[in-house]
Amino acid sequence: MLTPWLWAIFTVIAAFFQTLRNAMQRELAGSLGTVGATHVRFLFGFPFALIFLGAVMWLTGVPLPHPGVKFWPWVVDGAFAQVAATALMLVAMNERSFVVTIAYLKTEPIQVAIFGLIFLGDAVSWPMMIAILVATAGVIVMSTKPGGMIGGVRPTLIGLASGGMFALSAIGFRGAILDLHLPNFIMAATFTLVIGLVMQAVVLSLYLWLRQPTVLIAIVRAWKPSLFAGLMGALASQFWFLAFALATAASVRTLALVEVLFAQLVARLAFKQKTTAREGIGMAFVVAGVVLLIVATG
Repeated sequence: MLTPWLWAIFTVIAAFFQTLRNAMQRELAGSLGTVGATHVRFLFGFPFALIFLGAVMWLTGVPLPHPGVKFWPWVVDGAFAQVAATALMLVAMNERSFVVTIAYLKTEPIQVAIFGLIFLGDAVSWPMMIAILVATAGVIVMSTKPGGMIGGVRPTLIGLASGGMFALSAIGFRGAILDLHLPNFIMAATFTLVIGLVMQAVVLSLYLWLRQPTVLIAIVRAWKPSLFAGLMGALASQFWFLAFALATAASVRTLALVEVLFAQLVARLAFKQKTTAREGIGMAFVVAGVVLLIVATG
């Protein structure tokens, strides 16, 4: 019997690992460029995902699934919307502070709720919608702080577009997991993760080999930090997918706003960026929204 809060535990763990991965990718973007830093999470995450899949097969004794035709459009959408979202996120991070960029793309939950209702039929109750709006208001308060528009409207639009693509990616991956119709949700989540990473790693490697081979060489040379970013990305994705297997994408991505709190810690410790009073108020809204969500889904 699964605990009803298991999806929430998975989500918080995923948000923590994703914050570490984002910070590492931000550092790699300076030497590898946007596409190179984007590719790191897929190329170096794929071997770890294979290890996860092997471990699941060994520990559970569950064989590999045989996906139907409808599985593939879902996973293709999830995989390549995520590629676009990650690239847009790194571009925005190069033009804005780490925390503010995270705040922009975390307007994603509203879009996830809409897409989830349209494509998956995932219902959103009024209490859940209020929770989503409160938490989203928190990130908007953070992202519109005085002086926050340095660099113009372009990075703002890029950050918002990144959030939209992450929303489509979440819906695609949840759709793929559900389409497998497996009684073992761990196998469904892990298998979908591996298929998605295979597509992402192969396509981006081919693109770089044909268009920017020097970047591919640079990625290989920077294998030590890239390996860490890949591990953090694979761990984050594993727990995201486990959460998607158990709860609606809207619930998962709203609770994922706790990443803003983790981002504050990273910004203070790694990037020496101070937290303003307005950011503190925004974080309070985020926490309130998360609490409301937990109550609404309880």
